[in-house]
Amino acid sequence: MMLKLPDSAQHLITAQRPPMLSSVSRRQCILAAAAWPWLGQARAALGEPVLNISGKIKVSNSPQGFGFTLDMLSALPQHQFRTRTPWHAGSPQFSGPLLRTVLDKVQAQGQVLRAIGLNDYVVDLPASDADEWNVIVALLQDGRPMPVRERGPLFIIYPFDERNELRRQQYFNRSVWQLCRLEIS
Repeated sequence: MMLKLPDSAQHLITAQRPPMLSSVSRRQCILAAAAWPWLGQARAALGEPVLNISGKIKVSNSPQGFGFTLDMLSALPQHQFRTRTPWHAGSPQFSGPLLRTVLDKVQAQGQVLRAIGLNDYVVDLPASDADEWNVIVALLQDGRPMPVRERGPLFIIYPFDERNELRRQQYFNRSVWQLCRLEIS
């Protein structure tokens, strides 16, 4: 699929920059994505990282850590479940790799995961949650990619309906939409 961008937006995706955002702030990315809904698709089509992991990891593919593209995340074993959330009507189906699989890929060594969203939401969650629960890094909701304006492109989501103890505020708070970074400590 070839994406044609207006000439006025071409500079947003053709500039060379390292896998981690440098001169472009997360806020600018959000504004650009809101103004041009196809921008996130264009970045993904170009194979740019959508999830950067840094900190206590043994495997990296850049000086800043490890950058996952959507294709890389899609190539990992996929899991899915339906669950009710405080943010959605009904019980959407979420699909993506297990968080523990993503962490295993980079050989994460830490006890705490600092999850950061494009909207500057930051939360620390215990690394043990990835082993204890079938937490996924959702790429799809109801079989469709999630645009930034609909909490995408990545969403850490717990299987809230699997166990009653997951239907508590502490786990709702650990679900990070617009996930763009994990820092392992």
